[in-house]
Amino acid sequence: MDGYAPATANRILSALRGVLEQAWLLGQLSAEDYHRAARLSPVNGEALPAGRELSAEEISALLQDCMKDPRPIGTRDAAIIAMMFGTGLRREEVTRLNLNDYDAEKEKLVIQGKRSRQRTAYLVDGAIVALRDWLRFRGQDTGPLFLSVKKGGKLIYGRRLTPQAIYHILATRAKRAGVKFFTPHDLRRTFVSNLLDAGVDIATVAKMAGHSNIHTTARYDRRPEEAKQRAARLLNIPCSGRQG
Repeated sequence: MDGYAPATANRILSALRGVLEQAWLLGQLSAEDYHRAARLSPVNGEALPAGRELSAEEISALLQDCMKDPRPIGTRDAAIIAMMFGTGLRREEVTRLNLNDYDAEKEKLVIQGKRSRQRTAYLVDGAIVALRDWLRFRGQDTGPLFLSVKKGGKLIYGRRLTPQAIYHILATRAKRAGVKFFTPHDLRRTFVSNLLDAGVDIATVAKMAGHSNIHTTARYDRRPEEAKQRAARLLNIPCSGRQG
């Protein structure tokens, strides 16, 4: 409890309960000992979410850098960034996308989420344009939606990107565009926060983000912090600083 954030500590406890259960199932632990050991109280408390949201200007700078890149990866990276910002996909979900997961007529994606959960995401505006441009490069061959590219710029059909490759792509684009470092999850955080700011109800946002619990979605809601900031400005602190 002293060394970890509450969420991390509870994940560790959950893993420990799983080990204890397997030991009991294998006959290495009596039922009495298992139940006694597994009765570990959860760690209470809540930490502020790590990471940051990206501004509209930062998103624009990233996409502009991609569009100025004449190589196929410029078009591919623009589609990836626009899609992650516009749908809140996790980087693992991006890598699992196949061409047949995209319905161009209805402009929607079928996403394979965590624990075999599926959901749909609808593309709008620039995300549609960016993906359309990429598909002109990629062609209609079946397989991964986003392909690896050789150093010479040739597409490698059948070879999908890895989650680490997505991380590297975003870090490289951030550096080239002069954008402060961000993680793939920060694009997801921006997606959720912007929807909540726009007044979309939290249950709908949770479904769009693939959250199984709206409490997870609520952690991205920056409106309570902004309300606290506005309230703090109402205070009058009578200090004018040192003279001279």
